[in-house]
Amino acid sequence: MADPVAEREHLARAERDIAEGERRVTRQTLLVEELRRDGRDTGEAERHLLILQETLASWYSHRDLILQELARHEPFHPHR
Repeated sequence: MADPVAEREHLARAERDIAEGERRVTRQTLLVEELRRDGRDTGEAERHLLILQETLASWYSHRDLILQELARHEPFHPHR
């Protein structure tokens, strides 16, 4: 059985990582748009954006696993 306190700490870390990842994806998206608007090569910036998006997707999946683990160990309260 996982330690619920540790899982909540992992969840908080995952939420922080996701928030930072979302900020990075936004910044990189804006950079790609700026480069495109200026008629510059966007290849490297787009590859970097793809890596950021893939990383963010894996962080979402990791958070979902943490939430599932927490749900397994918390009692069900349908009237909350």
